[in-house]
Amino acid sequence: MIGIEESIIRVLSHHKISAEGKKSFISDTPFEYSNEDEENVLKKLLLKPFLSNSHTFEFFHAVSLDYNILYNLSQKMFSEEEEFFNLSKKIAQHLISVSKHPNIKEGDLFVAKFENLKLGNKFIEGIGICKFEEKESFIETSISNNAIDRRFLKGIGSKKPDKACLILFTESPYTILIIDNNTKETDYWQNEFIQHKTKNDNVNSTHNFLNITKNFITSQMQNDFEVSKADQIDFLNRSVDYFKKNEMFDKIEFEETVFGDNNVIDSFRKFDQIYRQENEVDLADNFEISAQAVKKQARVFKSVLKLDKNFHIYIHGDKELIEHGVEKDGRKFYKIYYTEES
Repeated sequence: MIGIEESIIRVLSHHKISAEGKKSFISDTPFEYSNEDEENVLKKLLLKPFLSNSHTFEFFHAVSLDYNILYNLSQKMFSEEEEFFNLSKKIAQHLISVSKHPNIKEGDLFVAKFENLKLGNKFIEGIGICKFEEKESFIETSISNNAIDRRFLKGIGSKKPDKACLILFTESPYTILIIDNNTKETDYWQNEFIQHKTKNDNVNSTHNFLNITKNFITSQMQNDFEVSKADQIDFLNRSVDYFKKNEMFDKIEFEETVFGDNNVIDSFRKFDQIYRQENEVDLADNFEISAQAVKKQARVFKSVLKLDKNFHIYIHGDKELIEHGVEKDGRKFYKIYYTEES
C-alpha cells in the first residue's frame, strides 16, 4: 500500500516507556545515526512492518476530534507549529498516561518524522510511532588477543514492533496504519492512545466489497440457487479476477461480469444491502481498487474442492472443463478435461 524505497527519516527520538511513570525515561536529545546503512536499518525496523497493512483508519473522538490528543499532536508536528522533540515528549507522556493496565509491558518507544513516503502516485510526509516490548537475543563477536570474544546480548532486532502506528499526512482526514500484536492483553493502544475508526477510502472499500462477495457466494447463494462447490469456486475466482484486472470498480459491471444471471444479481443486491445495514458499512458503487487489499483478500478465497479425504482439486480457470455427475450405484464423480499435463 505504501512505498518506502525513497523515504527519508527527517528526525527521530527514542524514549523508554513503563506502566510505572517514574521508571520511564523521556529523552531530550535526538536519536543519532551516522551513515546511510544505519538509516536503512532504522527504516526497515520502523517502516517495513507497515507494508503488509491492508486496513486504513482515521482519528476519532466520540465528542469532538479536538479532544483527540494524538490527533492534535500530529497536526502540530505536521505544521511544525511546535518543535519536534517537545511534541515527541508529549506523545510519550500521553502514552504513559494511558498505560495504567497491569498487563501493559514496558518498552522502547520510537517517534519519527518521515518524508517521501509513497502513497499511490504521491509522495507525502508521515509520523511513525513504534513501541518494542520484546527483546531478541543475539551474539556480538569481536577479535581480541588472537581470540574471538563473544557476548550474549538482548536488544531490538528483526521482530516487528509490538505496537505501532503510521500517521500519513494525506488530505483530511489523515490516514492511519496500525499494528497491535497483543490486543488480547489490553486495548489501550488503539482505544485510548490512538482513538480511531475505519476510514472510508478505496482500501477499505475494496476489502469490504470482496468480503461481501465471498460471504454471498459461500453462504447465501446455495440457499437461493442450486449450485455445486465447483460453481461456488468458479464465482470466487471470477470475483478476484475482476479486481485483479481492473483499476476502477464499477458495481453494475462487476455484477454482470461475475454473476451474469439477473436472478443471481437480484439475490446478490439484496444480500449486499442487508450486509451493509447489519455491519454499518458505507460503500460507494464506484471506487479505485486497492491492489494491496486485493492481494490480501485473495488468500482467503479458497479455490480448493475437497472430495472426502482422498482428493483435493484446485480450480483456477474454466469451470466448463470440470463435469459433475452421479453413477447408477449412487457414487458421485467429477470428470476433468485437459490438454496437457506437467
